[in-house]
Amino acid sequence: MAKLLIVDDEKSIRDALRDILEYEEYEVDEAKDGEEGLEMVLKTQYDVALCDIKMPKLDGLEMLLKAKEEGVMTQFVMISAFGNVENAVEATKRGAFDFITKPPDLNRLLVTVRNAIEKSKDVEVIKVLKRRIYKINEIVGESDLIRKVKETIDRVAPTEARVLITGPNGSGKEMVAKQIHEKSNRCNQPSIEVNCAAIPSELIESELFGHEKGAFTSAIKQRIGKFEQADGGTLFLDEIGDMSLSAQAKVLRALQESKITRVGGDKEIKINVRVIAATNKDLRKEIAEGNFREDLFHRLNVIPIHVPALTDRKDDIPLLAEKFLCDVADEYGDNPKEFAPEAMEYMKSLPWTGNVRELRNVVERLVIMCGPTITLDDVKMYAGGGF
Repeated sequence: MAKLLIVDDEKSIRDALRDILEYEEYEVDEAKDGEEGLEMVLKTQYDVALCDIKMPKLDGLEMLLKAKEEGVMTQFVMISAFGNVENAVEATKRGAFDFITKPPDLNRLLVTVRNAIEKSKDVEVIKVLKRRIYKINEIVGESDLIRKVKETIDRVAPTEARVLITGPNGSGKEMVAKQIHEKSNRCNQPSIEVNCAAIPSELIESELFGHEKGAFTSAIKQRIGKFEQADGGTLFLDEIGDMSLSAQAKVLRALQESKITRVGGDKEIKINVRVIAATNKDLRKEIAEGNFREDLFHRLNVIPIHVPALTDRKDDIPLLAEKFLCDVADEYGDNPKEFAPEAMEYMKSLPWTGNVRELRNVVERLVIMCGPTITLDDVKMYAGGGF
């Protein structure tokens, strides 16, 4: 049963709305002013709040704003006898689901409430999925090196500082970038990833900045680039050390001016993007060899984070392996398997040149090929090169 809150200083309005909504079998609470209403939405999870705008102590728009600032997920339907465009626009700007006038049309009211409840359910599903994704992207480990990485993420994520993530292939640089976004104030905005090494140099500028129709032979329609797609959110430039010098120059300009121009266009487009970059290369060496712009390096390297190789944090291998056992079991809908103690010790002795990515693949292979307990012989067979 959906849970609704009516916030209005007129008892007759509250009584009328309660009768209508309880007849539709909704659970209904009341508040006589915005101050009481705010206190109630902070304590109780409501699907929808029907909220008058003009009230003593705290008006409806102020209540809406304060509730949203506190992270309340309730859908607000604002009700007012003053049905002007300005009120409706202001309510929408502050995050209201809808705006209806007094006296409300019964059918319009019920349709709006039903739609708001559906939106509330969707928001809850998204929250669950985000928690699941956050768990998947969780950085696992208790070694000093990985603890330092976690502490840096927690400190830098809420800021707008650019971050340059370094480390070998497969060490978890992408996961660090995802954690920064998830813990940032931009977490509800887009997070767009570009693998600079996977895009041909002649296409990277179109990929990043977009292009206008007819900009080149195959440009049969306008394309929105990754910078525009990430507007308001985060752009993750993976393997930026492989980006061409011409693209680097345009990225530098975008960072300096917060503007981009599509390929083949002349219109400047304002952007609000936080850039996180990652590379497995030594960019200072690349600068010395003329392959990377020093001015771009300094723009990106505001906060450096180095992700260690797995061989430098072998004590984290048991924790990572246990997590991957659970992850794989969830994927296959089965109970998690376990490692025999001597099998785990042998896992810790392996070189893991592919780092965390290789460990994840090996654990999945062992889950598929082995019995409930993964033995030393199993690990030697399927992880030690004998398979």
